[in-house]
Parts: sequence; structure tokens; C-alpha cells
Amino acid sequence: MSERDRLLAIDIGTQSVRALVFDGHGRLHARAQIPIEPPYHAPEPGHAEQDATVFWQAMVSACRQLLADDAALAGRVAGLALTAQRATSVFLDAADEPIGPAISWLDQRQAARVPRLPWQWRTLLAGLGLTATIDAFQRAAPANWRAAHAPEAHRRTRRAVLLSGYLLHRLIGEWRDSVSAQVGYLPFDYKRRRWAGARDWKWRAVAVEREQLPALVEPGQALGGLSATAAEALGLLVDLPVFSAGADKACEVLGCGAITPETACVSLGTTATINTCRDVYREVTRFVPAYPAAIPGHFTDEIQIYRGFWLVSWFKQEFAADTVDVAAREQRVAEALLDERIAPIAPGSDGLIVLPTWSPGVRIPGPEARGAIIGFTDTHSRAHVYRAILEGLAYALREGRERIEKRSRTPITRLRVSGGGSQSDQAMQILANVFALPAERAHTHETSGLGAAINAAVGLGWYADHASAVRAMVHDGARFEPEPEAVAVYERLYRQVFTGLYKRLKPAFIRIREALG
Repeated sequence: MSERDRLLAIDIGTQSVRALVFDGHGRLHARAQIPIEPPYHAPEPGHAEQDATVFWQAMVSACRQLLADDAALAGRVAGLALTAQRATSVFLDAADEPIGPAISWLDQRQAARVPRLPWQWRTLLAGLGLTATIDAFQRAAPANWRAAHAPEAHRRTRRAVLLSGYLLHRLIGEWRDSVSAQVGYLPFDYKRRRWAGARDWKWRAVAVEREQLPALVEPGQALGGLSATAAEALGLLVDLPVFSAGADKACEVLGCGAITPETACVSLGTTATINTCRDVYREVTRFVPAYPAAIPGHFTDEIQIYRGFWLVSWFKQEFAADTVDVAAREQRVAEALLDERIAPIAPGSDGLIVLPTWSPGVRIPGPEARGAIIGFTDTHSRAHVYRAILEGLAYALREGRERIEKRSRTPITRLRVSGGGSQSDQAMQILANVFALPAERAHTHETSGLGAAINAAVGLGWYADHASAVRAMVHDGARFEPEPEAVAVYERLYRQVFTGLYKRLKPAFIRIREALG
């Protein structure tokens, strides 16, 4: 490696943008974080949108902050890669200017009218029992909402891209995006890792045309060079190589080193997930696609708990404002204080169980989804509720593990954990005990950024392939061993109470939905 020995990874999250500087051994040398406040706007109930230029401005600020701390950095950066939140849609006009705000992945609006599929497709999909699933897909597609509710803006649309595609265009001046970033309501063929064929039903289901979409580039390949305009804005060198990486979740799995099917990446983020990676396409949940991994020719099996560690934020806001205030005065994070308060509580939270299905999933749970807290007695405190939330998320992730193992016929024997929740020792220990496996942190909590940096390193030729790069750039962090007595308690509660709980409560959830209209 020459004096240009640094990799710049830009991670576009929902709540912040981070610019991260890694070396070829995966060590994080510098970090700048710019918050997105508020994370989104909700002009109507269920809407979630953000001005797309806000993310670009935050990216510029983050890079400029890095350079302010190290003036020589621009000359040392050998390559750049970007990873971004999934399924946030941007629509642009003929001048490449956004038409209205980006529609966030958190958005829940539904199109009143959707394109009608030809009768042949309707008959086939009905025979497969997919009519309701396809209808939900069509009504959730941002392009369909715009066609039905903002027809003038829809007619002016020249480009329909995900947030990553928009930001990469700002970087290189070309409409290109990563294959691995295409997780959203677009006509994408997940199995073949390309846009759907001309006769695919998805073109008739979503109001998007082929010429509106970007060219797709496999992870680790060059997208182009940094344009003069972008270089001036960011303070970086003109023609700096920009490499394809992938969506944040795909890069997180790569940055955890979970690139073989026996190793699971558990992400304790806003949406909690469990992922495994393999070189064979397989649908863990029938008719729900495996997503493209941030490695060419690979796929990630994924089970989501949509609200995930959002439940921790919800708990802090609704029930622990005083704890948050105390933590602020003591200059500590609130989760550290909450960890101390739940440490004396025995595994199982004295019989309090949280079912963390606050929102519908892709197919499981369905549109009737509601969460539940059961088992209350007069001995329970707020701390019990907090611990039960962590335990409920661990149970749900274990259920996801078993679904992946059953479908793939591959036992999961190693657990790598990432996401904001992984910084909690109590969450890590609970996960180890519920899974009856050691729970391992990666050496850095910036695993999405590290996954992007790995793709830049491969693109630059520093490593022959992604597996070699992972061996050199991903290292072990703290390891939490399962505790036999706790494992036994959690096994009983999981098998005898949690498993099947949603199925037993589902009729009540449906009746609640019907009663409320």
C-alpha cells in the first residue's frame, strides 16, 4: 500500500450520517457524525419523509469535519464507498432535482389505487395464495402512491431511485447504484441480482419504468470517480475512486464477518434482525425474497423484528424520562443506567413476557399485528418491563434463528452481534443465554461502515476477494458466554410460553382491529 492508505466509508442512517476512516486492517482511525434532526417529517399520520438534500448536506458536513481534524487526510484516502438505509425512495425531474421529499422506509402510507395486473398474473398469484401479499406490496410502493395521489409530480418523474442511488449520483455524476442496495418497492429480480425481466409481473405492479432506474454494479466494483463538483464540496480529491458497497444491513452482515451460513449476524438496531449469508438463493419465508448480500453472488437470509430496539427508545420516552435526565446529568448514556437497574432481576423478569410484534412484518406477523406484555403482578417494576423487552426481542430473534435453520438445514453455531443495542452488556448476556451460544461483538460497532470499507479495499485490489478482506479486516471483540442456569430458565419460558404466543393472541388482535374499524 502507498501513502494513500485510508478508506473512507460513508454510512447514511435514518437519524445521522457518519463519515468513517478505516485502514486496510479494519481499524477505525477517525469518525464524524452529523445528526439528522428530525429524522423525518410526518405531514399526515403514517407519513415519514425527509428532504433528500438533507442527507447530502450532512455527508458534506461530516467529511469536512474529518478534514478539519486532519488536513492531510484527503491525500491519504485511496477509495470511498457508501452504504445507506434501505427502501427510502427519491423521485427526480429532468434536471435531476428531487420532486418533493424522499419517502422514508418508515413511511406507512397506502395507495388508494394501484395498477391492475393482467388476468393471467392475477389467476396465477391467486393460485399461490399471494393475492393479499401482492396487494399489500402494491399499496405500500411509493411510486404507486404518487401515481394515485400526486399524479402531476408522477408525470414529471424522470428518475426513480433509492436514497443510495441519489447520493451516488451526487458523488460521481452518473446514475449507478449497488446491486446490494436494491431492497425496496422496485421491479428487482432478487434471485438473479438484476432488474426484473421485461415480462416480469413487477413491471405491471409498480408505476416505474426501466429507463427511470439506475445501472447496477456488483459490490466491490468501481462505480466511477468523484466529480469535480462533489470533490470541491467534500474537500476530497477529484476522481477519487468510488466503489459499490450495498445497503446498510448487507454491509453490517459483511462488517460482522458473518459470510458463511453457520454464522449469524444479529443486529440490535431500530429494526432488529438475524441474518445469515450464503451463495445459494433460498427463501426462508415463502415468497419473501432473500436479499442481495454485499458480496457478489451471495444472498442474506433475514428475519426482521420491525420495531426492534425502537422499543428501547419507546420505553425511555414513555416510562423512563427521569432516568434519561439522571444519565444526562451524570454524562452517561441512559442504557448504561438501565443496565444497572435490571442487573439484580433474575432471568425471566419474574414471569413478565413481552411479545415485540408492535408492527406488521413483511409477511409474518400480518396486518393485524399488535404487541403484548403479559404476566404482570404487583411485584413488577419499570425495570422488569425494560428487562422483559430485551428478553422478548431475544426470544423473537431466536424464533428467527430456528426458521432459518429449518429452511436452510444449516445449524447456526456462531453469533456475531452489532447495532446500537450491542453496546449493552445486559442485552448481550441475555442474547447469549436465550440462544445458548456465545454472543460476540465485532471489534468495532461501526460494522455497516466497515462492510463498505471492505468493498473499497477489494475494489482497490488490496485483497483478492471479500473472504480475504474479512479475514484481514474483521476482528473479535468482547464475548459473552451462556450461563447454564439462565439458559435453562429461558429454554422453559421460550418453549412453554413464547413459542406460539402470537398465534394464540392473533384472533384477539384481529377482533381489536375490526372493532376499531
